[in-house]
Amino acid sequence: MDKNYRAGILYGLGAYLLWGVLPIYWKLLQHVEAMEILASRFLWSLAFVFFLLLVTGRLQTFVQETKAIFSTSKTACCMVLAAIMISFNWGIFIWAVEAGRIVETSMGYYINPLVNVLFGVVFLRERLDKLQIAAVVCAVLGIGVIIVQNGGLPWVAMGLSVTFALYSLLKKIIIAQPLTSIMLETLLISPLAAGYLYYLSTQGGNVYQVCDTQTMLLLAGAGVVTATPLLLFTACARKLPLKLVGFLQYISPSITLLLGVFVYGEPFTSTIATAFGCIWFGLLLFIWSQIRC
Repeated sequence: MDKNYRAGILYGLGAYLLWGVLPIYWKLLQHVEAMEILASRFLWSLAFVFFLLLVTGRLQTFVQETKAIFSTSKTACCMVLAAIMISFNWGIFIWAVEAGRIVETSMGYYINPLVNVLFGVVFLRERLDKLQIAAVVCAVLGIGVIIVQNGGLPWVAMGLSVTFALYSLLKKIIIAQPLTSIMLETLLISPLAAGYLYYLSTQGGNVYQVCDTQTMLLLAGAGVVTATPLLLFTACARKLPLKLVGFLQYISPSITLLLGVFVYGEPFTSTIATAFGCIWFGLLLFIWSQIRC
């Protein structure tokens, strides 16, 4: 096996394994409000990525790419919207983990590739073949099963898949290195995050005023757990064919599903099983459509 190919697989496995076990990290912070964790994640991610830019000597590249992004209103708006989308995505995920809805987050990231396909049709005028159309229909049927049986939309799954699909769509327009991108996204939201924590401090205290050392270290580590899998994924994407990267992406929601059911004891009812069955069948059709190309 080629060394670059082997390294790419290892980087990909590392990225998706880390993303898969991320609920464990947020569960350790379950005693902290989700919004405070989200605010901390932005602030510590900003600090960690700035440190990486500094030690790798890429600060000048960051400045140049930032100027290019904000030189036109189109790319500037896309960057701001991307930051907003990733804010909602992170916030929904953290809240769902704390609320005991890890299984639903898994469903969201299984649906995500099919939502990407749908958005490609709507926004990029891409065409679908018959297998891809069938795949999207299967995902819709899976969501329909939950709506009919439970009387409501699985909003966590839909929220995660739609916000990340929109985020991915916006990032197609922005040309920037991953470190530049995540630095800008966190930089744009960090004033709001800092303002929220300051507001809490004036209303009786935020987490930093009352937490123990372990909680403080876990909050500070949010920057590392955010940036590390992203960097591994970037290295993976540069060394492997896009189709193989696409297959690896299902590792993450699979681990999350297993954690939700077998570690945290979340219910896996017949309704959820039927919905997942429809979604998984749709993914098989989607994967087959990619293999044929």
